[in-house]
Amino acid sequence: MTSEASADPVCSGLPSAARGGPVSHLVSRVSRLHRIAAGRALKEAGLYPGQELLMMHLWDAGPVRQSELIKALDVDPSTVTKMLQRLEQAGHVRRCPDPDDRRAVLVEATDKSCALLGDVERAWSSLEELTLVGLDAGERADLARLLNKVEENLCTDPANCPDR
Repeated sequence: MTSEASADPVCSGLPSAARGGPVSHLVSRVSRLHRIAAGRALKEAGLYPGQELLMMHLWDAGPVRQSELIKALDVDPSTVTKMLQRLEQAGHVRRCPDPDDRRAVLVEATDKSCALLGDVERAWSSLEELTLVGLDAGERADLARLLNKVEENLCTDPANCPDR
């Protein structure tokens, strides 16, 4: 380790293996805390983190093949299957054979799921405020701009960024 790195206040308190990536370490920690906060906010709606993203996709796109959901969410197929099982048991989604291809499964939001929409909107608004408390409008805009730039940097392979 160089004396320059050890003198850098950003590096203090970092695990030694993370000292080469203090920003990456912070992003990882913030991501974990954000997911925990999202879980708390969504719990009132009876959802687990990630299920709201699936529902958002269905509300916006209408019925889609399960394989398209897997691509859009960029989540392991078994995870999407488990999400769909839980959402189907709760009456929020319906799965049926695709009339154009009987091997494929179509997934759609049910009318009952429309009641979740307001809960999800409130949860995300609450999460946004919790995440950005203490930041003024300019700082919020700067953070969004910088995070978009970071996302662009990480989306070097289109396969990793299906929603772009």
